[in-house]
Amino acid sequence: MSGYGEEAASLLDVRRRSLRADCERCFGLCCVAPAFSASADFAIDKDAGQPCPNLRPDFRCGIHARLREQGFPGCTAYDCFGAGQQVAQVTFGGQNWRRDPQAAQQMFAVFSTMRQLHELLWYLTEALTLQPVRQLHDELSRTLDETEHLTLGSADALADLDVAAYRRSVNALLLRASELVRAGVRRRNLDRSGADLIGANLNGDDLKGANLAGAYLIAADLSGADLRLADLIGADFRNADLSGADLTESIFLTQSQLDAAKGDADTKVPPSLTRPSHWSPSST
Repeated sequence: MSGYGEEAASLLDVRRRSLRADCERCFGLCCVAPAFSASADFAIDKDAGQPCPNLRPDFRCGIHARLREQGFPGCTAYDCFGAGQQVAQVTFGGQNWRRDPQAAQQMFAVFSTMRQLHELLWYLTEALTLQPVRQLHDELSRTLDETEHLTLGSADALADLDVAAYRRSVNALLLRASELVRAGVRRRNLDRSGADLIGANLNGDDLKGANLAGAYLIAADLSGADLRLADLIGADFRNADLSGADLTESIFLTQSQLDAAKGDADTKVPPSLTRPSHWSPSST
């Protein structure tokens, strides 16, 4: 499935390492910038720009080791794709939002934009390694370079960026890549992009090559399902059961999606991702 040999694999590894969160170089931006509501994912309400009460003075989480037990599984599944350290150390040159409250609101707004850009970098990097998309290689490379250039912009430039419009244009390219990968296995009725599949019984279903982009799979039963070559970009896997499912060649799957789901030792995950520690040892 991966298509450009050892050099491409090495490129993928290097880029992906740079797109992983480094909390030691951030100022707890994910604990302040986003809003969340009391729910199964978060134990409390929090407004955007309001520090979480669990955030310590050193910008570390006071209940990090007990987040699930304390009612914050949403935090364990959150991934900034390295946007936190990029905003803290590059865009704002190491400024601390507590020490510079005047810059705080712009920093939080820029963090939201940066996270989306870094997520796109993750997808573009993966797309460049897929054998069937060779014909899009130049376009994907140009878009990746353009996106990286945007991440290096000033705080004002990032705040002014219409990231939603930019994301739509990149997503169109990613969809073309997805269609090329899935072309050999597409079958009728397997386009469920954006579908409401909340709580759906998909146990053991053959979903190979399915388009599940943006699908709502919250609490869905996907145990034993074949998700190889399925497009999973933006799919909501919160509390979905992936026990025994095969995701080894799925497209655009992220660590945060796995972290939000349930699985077991029989769940097959791509080698670039990690089996979450909260998953069951086995389904038996």
